[in-house]
Amino acid sequence: MSLDLADGGLAPYLILIVFGFLPSEIWRWLSVGVARRLDEESPVFLFARTVAAVLLVGVVARLILTPAGDLASVPLAARLGALCIAGAAYLAFRKSVMAAVLAGEAAIMSAAYFFSG
Repeated sequence: MSLDLADGGLAPYLILIVFGFLPSEIWRWLSVGVARRLDEESPVFLFARTVAAVLLVGVVARLILTPAGDLASVPLAARLGALCIAGAAYLAFRKSVMAAVLAGEAAIMSAAYFFSG
């Protein structure tokens, strides 16, 4: 086994670990340590949750109102129907954003399959 890049030895893997994995892993562990001491109802967490929700709403609105690519072939009524299904899943699963996203994705993918010709 060699560390030379030219012969495809271990160098690419070491580079990936040293420059890709370790720097991000350090920040993950630091954030876990800091997060343990924070209150979930603190203004910082409320702000972060609000920003995340607003970004998600913005992305969904853009996908529904101004779709690109293959999604543009799905009629607006079907895209709005998928939004309604996602909203219903959100309420049905005790305000679970993950359930809403998965239900909305399933609905829009079904509509795309149905309307693709």
